[in-house]
Amino acid sequence: MQTNTLKSKTERIRSTRVGRGGKRGKTSGRGTKGQNARAGHRKRPEMRDLIKKLPKLRGHGKNRSRTVRTTRLTYVPVNLAALEAAFAAGDTVTPAVLFKKGLVTARAGRVRSVKILGTGTLTKSLAISGVSASASARAAVEKAGGSLLTNDL
Repeated sequence: MQTNTLKSKTERIRSTRVGRGGKRGKTSGRGTKGQNARAGHRKRPEMRDLIKKLPKLRGHGKNRSRTVRTTRLTYVPVNLAALEAAFAAGDTVTPAVLFKKGLVTARAGRVRSVKILGTGTLTKSLAISGVSASASARAAVEKAGGSLLTNDL
């Protein structure tokens, strides 16, 4: 047995070569002349022209405030109703404790900045520290007999 006498089990599939004489002459199955007949070139899709005519959002991106003001603090809101349900009277509330209780999520391995909002009622006295608070939340905490050491700048 020699390599030139070997025959493969499956036959090779050969694509028919057109445009080189024989039965497929002239347009070689392409049907037209000009731009459509040339190799490697296609007509520009109509959809692309429509896309180019649509108005675009220019500038620093869709959410400009997020891309331009990178030093801006974003707060995770926590309502008074959530504090009422999660804590007992006399407990201390910090961002780390809120994270352990599942009221706040972490981002990039760090506990995020928290802001206490005044939605709901608070009847327990809580010692809250290391967070920001709205004016209505501050008033509600002090009315319930708690203390609030904020992290406001």
